[in-house]
Amino acid sequence: MSGAPRPIPDKPPIDLMKRLLLIALLLFLLVVLAGGGAALWGYGQYRDFLSTPITPPDGEAAIDVKPGTSLRALGRQLEEAGLIEDVSLPVVGSVFYLWAHKVEEAGPRIRAGEYLFEGPHRPGEILEDIIAGRVRTYRITVAEGLRLDEMMPLFEEAGVASAKELLDLVFDRDFVSSLGIEADSLEGYFFPTTYHLPKGLPARRIIEGGVSHFQSAWRSAEAQRREGIELSRHEAVTLASIIEKETGQAHERPKISCVFHNRLQDNWRLQTDPTVIYAKILRHGEWDGRLTRNDLETPHPYNTYTMRGLPPGPIASPGLEALKAALNPPDCPYYFFVSRNDGTHEFCVDYACHTRAVRRWQNPRYGMDR
Repeated sequence: MSGAPRPIPDKPPIDLMKRLLLIALLLFLLVVLAGGGAALWGYGQYRDFLSTPITPPDGEAAIDVKPGTSLRALGRQLEEAGLIEDVSLPVVGSVFYLWAHKVEEAGPRIRAGEYLFEGPHRPGEILEDIIAGRVRTYRITVAEGLRLDEMMPLFEEAGVASAKELLDLVFDRDFVSSLGIEADSLEGYFFPTTYHLPKGLPARRIIEGGVSHFQSAWRSAEAQRREGIELSRHEAVTLASIIEKETGQAHERPKISCVFHNRLQDNWRLQTDPTVIYAKILRHGEWDGRLTRNDLETPHPYNTYTMRGLPPGPIASPGLEALKAALNPPDCPYYFFVSRNDGTHEFCVDYACHTRAVRRWQNPRYGMDR
């Protein structure tokens, strides 16, 4: 008989074929062993196992999958954590193992790490996360204006990495140089932001991530550099770190930057307390919370009361807005500012105004001179 050939039906998807094959295998084995009733029961157990969401006893459960964990061991972990309710069928054994091994072929794809599961999940969703390596992460918020010795312990407190390992790296000159930073340490170059990191991440990866965030912020600030501002990157980061330490008020950063640029241009001493505090920490290993006249008068490369110009390097980690302020200061007539003790400052154009502001807002413990 002539005519157009019959269309060839589409082949069923591979995953569907695997599932059908497994179901057929289960049915065959169970029929042989216990008859049709047992086969239907086995299929029902298999279907319920895959389709029923399970909520762990406390609403969430964490498991730590070690490298080389087998599917059988993983199944036991999940069951002990209350994440699955495995079923053992006659002859074929664990439903989880049979499904994960024969249907999903998940054995070689299991990825080690710590996993957190919250709320109800089906076995397929759990296995998908473990195959994809969606490991648990910890939130570490690094605030602007912190020093390296204040920042690195935050990662240890979160259980992510050793503070000592991190500190050893950020002060390792060869490692610092390998990251493209021309400085003795990464003070000022580990960017303050919120990190979401897993346990067990190598210390190098953490530091590289922090510097990568800095590089991105620097490019953004550099794009707004004001014409005529000729600071090098290291000088700009140093100035930005001082601006960051001088005020927590975002709207004041540009004005404080202007004050310091005016002083640098006229070869005045910067005379900024945060640099003296940093010098005291370098001298004594810590700061006792007190700033004395002796501290102000003790010569040190970071003491901007005794040295002119910028100190040798950053004194903390500046955020993006401080970097922008350092590179793009507005024009202003101010050379002085005095804290009002509420997080804001009074700005002055001359020493007479400054003296009045000190008497108004501060104890007259010292004066500002050129």
